[in-house]
Amino acid sequence: MKWLLKIIDAARPAFEEGGKLQFFNPVFEALEHAFFAPSTRTIGAPHIRDPLDVKRVMSMVIISVIPCVLAAFYFFGLRFIAMIVVTYAAGLAVEATFSMVRKESINEGFFVTGILFPLILPPNLPLWMVALGVAFGVFIGKELFGGTGRNVFNPALVGRCFLSLAYPKTMAASWVEPSHELAGSLTRWISPSLDAVSGATPLALAKQGEMGSVAHQFMGSVSGSAGETSAAFIILGGVFLLFTRVANWRTVASMLGSFVVLTGALIIGGAVTYPMPGVFGPVMWHLFAGGILFGAFYMATDPVTSPITNAGKWFYGIIIGSTTVLIRNFTGYVEGVTFAILLGNIVAPILDEIVIGIRLRRLRNER
Repeated sequence: MKWLLKIIDAARPAFEEGGKLQFFNPVFEALEHAFFAPSTRTIGAPHIRDPLDVKRVMSMVIISVIPCVLAAFYFFGLRFIAMIVVTYAAGLAVEATFSMVRKESINEGFFVTGILFPLILPPNLPLWMVALGVAFGVFIGKELFGGTGRNVFNPALVGRCFLSLAYPKTMAASWVEPSHELAGSLTRWISPSLDAVSGATPLALAKQGEMGSVAHQFMGSVSGSAGETSAAFIILGGVFLLFTRVANWRTVASMLGSFVVLTGALIIGGAVTYPMPGVFGPVMWHLFAGGILFGAFYMATDPVTSPITNAGKWFYGIIIGSTTVLIRNFTGYVEGVTFAILLGNIVAPILDEIVIGIRLRRLRNER
């Protein structure tokens, strides 16, 4: 890679202050940092940098989500690859514009948002909606708050929430069944045509009294968002995040634990209000249906929008898991993970403030 480094070093003066291409310096730095470590040093103390820096965190998340990306490509084909390309093109355009106006570097944070956003969308969603959704999510959910590290809400979920509220019919009609062929859909372009079999998600069918197979949900042969159809691949990537300590186990455990406990209580108590009571179970079926697993491992654990205190993470996960169960069972929405995590994003700073306040009072009392 020395040849590439020489090219970058030769081009750098044109992008530095006073150069002809100074306005595009954030884009140049983003491309440089994608291949090499930053060439600049901090101006003031402290000079020590924690090994768990932004680039390492983002790299680990991208590595962990590779199984879900490969599974989505296998089940839904070339169209999913097009969704990734459109997401990065539209999202980076918004990110780069704000970076150039603010004269700041493009942060690596969007590279994670760009790979996660297509995975939480219906695989047959029109590409222009994909572009609109990610642009809205980055603009409203991130850049208006000041960029990476300052955003209150997860930008990927903001974009999906916007699409769900603005285009509910299209979002509901864009589900297709994954390919059941041995070769999958690796060379196919799935579109709303005669060769594309439309199918409702397991949660939607459950509200009509039709119960799917837990085994199919685990392996991925059911309709759903592109990256949420296979529980096996989500768990594989999620365990990697926990093992590398990029995702905090407290958030995952409290979210899934509260989800399982409350779901079990509703089923046992006969409080699930569906056309065929008692059909919408068991608990393991709930856990593998929809985006609860993907949300627990990849969305709720976002270090920017989740609490920083350990006690806050426990309550944060409980709020999200419980809210998801309530939305699924007592509202018109078949899925509630997106709204539940956004609600958790709102209360995250409050939880930290409460926990820190209690600790400070204890310290004062001990004195």
